[in-house]
Order: sequence, then C-alpha cells, then structure tokens
Amino acid sequence: MRIDIITVLPQLIESPFSASILKRAVDKGLVEVHFHNLRDYTTNNYKTVDDYQFGGGAGMVMMIEPIDKCISKLQAERNYDEIIYMTPDGETLNQKIANELSLKGNIIILCGHYKGVDQRVRDLFITKEISIGDYVLSGGELGAAVLCDAIIRLIPGVLNDETSALTDSFQDNLLAPPVYTRPSDYKGHKVPEILLSGNFPKIEKWREEQAYARTKERRPDLLKD
Repeated sequence: MRIDIITVLPQLIESPFSASILKRAVDKGLVEVHFHNLRDYTTNNYKTVDDYQFGGGAGMVMMIEPIDKCISKLQAERNYDEIIYMTPDGETLNQKIANELSLKGNIIILCGHYKGVDQRVRDLFITKEISIGDYVLSGGELGAAVLCDAIIRLIPGVLNDETSALTDSFQDNLLAPPVYTRPSDYKGHKVPEILLSGNFPKIEKWREEQAYARTKERRPDLLKD
C-alpha cells in the first residue's frame, strides 16, 4: 500500500510514523507513506496556499491551484483508489471504513486547514470525505494520522499476531470483552476463574457473552445494526 499525505504542516504528521507499529510497517516495506508540503506547489513568493473567502466571512480558505498541482502530479505517476479529504463534515470514521481502505493499493489524503478548502477541490478531486468525530481540530493532520493508524494496522504482516486485529472492538459490531494478565490475584482482585481453566471453548463463550454485555451497556446503538 502507498499513502500520500498532502499537508501544509508536514512536521505535524510525520512523527506518528517514526515509532511503534506504523514505523514497523514502513520498515518492513508493507506500506509506503509520503508527505507532500502543499507550499511546494504554489508560485506565490510568500508560499501562501490560502486566501480570503468570496462573500466575506471569518477564516481563510485553502486555494484550489496548489492542491490541483499536487494531486495532478501524483495522478500522473500512478493510479489512486481513493482521494480522501479529512473534514469535520465528512463520513465518521468507523471500523468498516478502515477495513475497506486497508484493501486499497494507493491512497491520497488531503489535510484540510484554516476554514477548509475551496469547494471546487471537493467537487473535482475528492472521492471520499472522512471525519474522526463531531468536533473541529485546527487541521486535518491529526485526523489523517488516526486514519492511517486504523488502516495500516490491518495490513497483513503489520501486527505480530494477525488474529489480534480480528478481535478488536467494532470488528463484529461488538466492543471487546475484558482482558487480564498476571498476576492472577492482585490485592484480592482476582482474574475470573474461567480464564484460568484452560477450557478454550468455554473461554470463547465467556468472551462472547462479556462482549455482548459490555456493548449492550455502553453502546447499545451497535446492536441495532
């Protein structure tokens, strides 16, 4: 998989890829991540990529020209399965979306900033708009990092145990059950006996029951699906 991230603040998004699972995925060659500074695609002497919005109003708007130049350059080099715009009014990211995107080959992620991008960018280039929640951030960089993490960890070979991702919350519309590790008795707080029994069919049944109970309590909306 190849992910190209277009941003006005590459230094803000590069760091998550320098450690842990994301770094391991890049080092293994399982994913390529490239950062593109939008300011490199403007002919303006001041490297500005934003301007006042027509009709007045507070907030600057990212201009179409540098975005067009960057996306067009990338598209001339390879085909892209999705061009994603990170925006608060996009489709809310969930596990289903992450699963689908993890199967793609090449993805462009455009990080919004300021008041957003010229609407013509969304009309002409964007194939999917994604939000990470009903709140507003200073820019799309942190959202893009979240999206990349959710996608990359699903690529075969990234996690040491590939079955781990299959038992995460939301994979089957259920929250994950409680998990425990050593010691089995900590200051009188004991691990459920079933987990120490070695009876794996019963353990799996217990986990399914716990997952359902936790989902019913905390996210009953998931059970409607």
